[in-house]
Amino acid sequence: MSKTTVNDVSAVSGPDRPADGRTAGGSRAFALLLVITGAAGLLAAWVITLDKFKILEYKVAGKTFTPGCSVNPVVSCGSVMESKQAAVFGFPNPMLGLVCYGIVICVGMSLLTRARFPRWYWLTFDFGTLFGVCFVTWLQFESLYRINALCLWCSLAWVATITMFWYVTSSNIRNGFLPAPRWLRSFLGEFTWVLPLTHCGIIAMLILTRWGSALWA
Repeated sequence: MSKTTVNDVSAVSGPDRPADGRTAGGSRAFALLLVITGAAGLLAAWVITLDKFKILEYKVAGKTFTPGCSVNPVVSCGSVMESKQAAVFGFPNPMLGLVCYGIVICVGMSLLTRARFPRWYWLTFDFGTLFGVCFVTWLQFESLYRINALCLWCSLAWVATITMFWYVTSSNIRNGFLPAPRWLRSFLGEFTWVLPLTHCGIIAMLILTRWGSALWA
């Protein structure tokens, strides 16, 4: 009796599998995942950018603007947007997201057309998602233990960034673009979803440990 397995969405097959070890495409599911996570991050960055402009506009007029996602002292998008961490590069962080998440969408759309990219491209893309994960990890720490407030739109961007990072890294490992033992390649072929789920679960536990019932107060 043959054994049937369910491949992970980042798995490549058929014409998308790297034939010469130098280029690779991606499955339709992987491409859609990049489009969806990129769109989610882009939406979050867009809404935060608009709210940031409104905060500045109201401040000039001597008024106070409260974003719709500010529901209590803990879930307070306005507090996060007005913090110094919200413009760490000298401009609002979501402006960086508008560019980067747009790139992710473009890569996903390209894969849907059966595009193939060389190893250096995939590694550069992976490095970009790694930078994104490191950046949002720092923002998570600052939000929990320095700003003492949580932004729901930021949380959406965190989940999108974490998900795309693990799936892009998984794809690079299984395509041989990143060195890894055979057992890890086999594991990632079916269980890549465990990694972003665990990552996001840890963050959720930290949030609950930090604020608990205050989130819904």
